[in-house]
Amino acid sequence: MDFATFPWLTTIILLPIVAALILPIIPDKDGKTVRWYSLIVGLIDFALIVTAFVTVYDPSSSGMQLVESYSWVPALDLKWSVGVDGLSMPLVLLTGFITTLATLAAWPVTLKPKLFYFLLLSMYGAQIAVFAVQDMLLFFLVWELELIPVYLLLSIWGGKRRLYAATKFILYTAGGSLFILVAALAMAFYGDTVTFDMQALMAKEFPVRLQLWLYTAFLVAYAVKLPIFPLHTWLPDAHGEATAPVHMLLAGILLKMGGYALIRMNVEMLPDAHAIVAPGLILFGVINIIYAALTSFAQRNLKRKIAYSSISHMGFVIIGIASFTNLGMSGAVLQMVSHGLIGASLFFLVGATYDRTHTLVLPEMGGVGTKMPKIFAMFTACSMASLALPGMSGFVAELMVFVGFANSDAYSFNFKLVMILLMAVGVILTPIYLLSMLREIFFGPENKDLIEHQALIDAEPREVFIVACLLVPIVGFGLYPKLLTQVYDAKTIQISEELRTELFAIADSTPPLPIGTIPTTKAPTIAN
Repeated sequence: MDFATFPWLTTIILLPIVAALILPIIPDKDGKTVRWYSLIVGLIDFALIVTAFVTVYDPSSSGMQLVESYSWVPALDLKWSVGVDGLSMPLVLLTGFITTLATLAAWPVTLKPKLFYFLLLSMYGAQIAVFAVQDMLLFFLVWELELIPVYLLLSIWGGKRRLYAATKFILYTAGGSLFILVAALAMAFYGDTVTFDMQALMAKEFPVRLQLWLYTAFLVAYAVKLPIFPLHTWLPDAHGEATAPVHMLLAGILLKMGGYALIRMNVEMLPDAHAIVAPGLILFGVINIIYAALTSFAQRNLKRKIAYSSISHMGFVIIGIASFTNLGMSGAVLQMVSHGLIGASLFFLVGATYDRTHTLVLPEMGGVGTKMPKIFAMFTACSMASLALPGMSGFVAELMVFVGFANSDAYSFNFKLVMILLMAVGVILTPIYLLSMLREIFFGPENKDLIEHQALIDAEPREVFIVACLLVPIVGFGLYPKLLTQVYDAKTIQISEELRTELFAIADSTPPLPIGTIPTTKAPTIAN
């Protein structure tokens, strides 16, 4: 087989979707056959992703690779166009990894198993498509496609307030998606040519005023998905009602779609607007970190506490994107992957704990560490990763964002000082609320009704395996981050260099930004 010409991405996207369509005709009474079938499909697709990455993908190239383009609607230049670069390849790998583990995490599901795994496999293909498609209209369609499975997974298999959470999710995310469509149409029809091809749109020259309107439209849509305050409120409600595998997909993949799209479209396609809006993004990132950390500290519901923790950590992604340094941008991408792994592990353990204690209220827990030592050990390890313990991926990612922003000459010293001090407050709050959470669950005063009447069985081998699979890359990237950064360094360096060129061009022709002072000297060379 010729690896260079094989349609890798089309196969990777369509395989789980086609496999999902076969699920309804598989004979199965108790759900055992469909879960094995779904797991095997997930493993095969992940194996294809890894094979394409190892054999065809070149990390030293910043351009699009594994490119496939097939005509769809020639009159409008619509194409089935897919490709990956350093920005999307790590997230495609993350999607395959997390979704396959989520399929294994769904083993206990007995309610409508065919429908459940049908939705899971459909999401698999749709999420990879979001990171791979290179046509704006196609991007909008796959962005919308993944919303439907999440809505159904929440509304059918969720908790007591599942319909409220699912409805809120679809209203927020579908409403935000309309802004993508409007902005995509405006970009496609602007100028002499009509095209939805992302590479062609990057080459178009949009006036700064139009760029600002387009940037705002995209930002609204992606702020919902990231999520950015104040468009974040759907996430705690969704996590509060979701099951463990859905948690893993929400925290591990869906939030990263917003960060990816923010870089791909707002930063790459609209660099002039990004140079103007970036100081505001820094402010929103800091607000995310502090507000969500304080809110998480106050939560008494375990799922909502971890959900707000996720919002806080995504603030570092926003700051890294707006830092105008390669180190900050690299830290943002590393933080997306790192948080995907850490968030998936924590929410999976929350689900495992709830299955045993049948409560999510922290005051009702306590003293279960002696009964469930394996869950306690795994929960502690994953919490340490979340609070950015040195030696784990979260520490490296947050440090890169900190240093990248601190070394940025795109902002005044005073602005950077204030923002860094505020970021540090969020970093200090994180271990406080996570360690207090561990104390309440595992070391607090024993709830005798819980200890004596619940079957507090320790983690089974399947659960240990899932968490171990997530901890291996968390520790691996923490000890040797180059394992991941070398995959996308060429791309982040290219983006940073182009951004700084635009930044100083604007600084030479317009007054300084009101929040951060932009130097008017020639842009320095970006360090590798």
